[in-house]
Amino acid sequence: MNAADAIAFAALMIGLVTIFNVCAEIYKRTLAHKERKLELAARESAEQAAHFAAQAQKLEQRVRVLERIATDREGQQAAALAHEIEDLRTASAN
Repeated sequence: MNAADAIAFAALMIGLVTIFNVCAEIYKRTLAHKERKLELAARESAEQAAHFAAQAQKLEQRVRVLERIATDREGQQAAALAHEIEDLRTASAN
């Protein structure tokens, strides 16, 4: 191997190392971008879950109030209320 071959080999190796480093940097940036996207999606999912949980809690409170209203009545009023509830169920089913 003469001097020209050694210089060519060194230039080739430097070029390959440079290309490898550029590709590695691109890969790292791509991974960082994907990680940020996943973090944003997780944050949005958590916010949505919190919203749904709050909404479910409100609905549960409303159902408890309605159950209390329905169970506090006695006699003919309770029967009338039961009839109204059944009418609403059949109306919403249609």
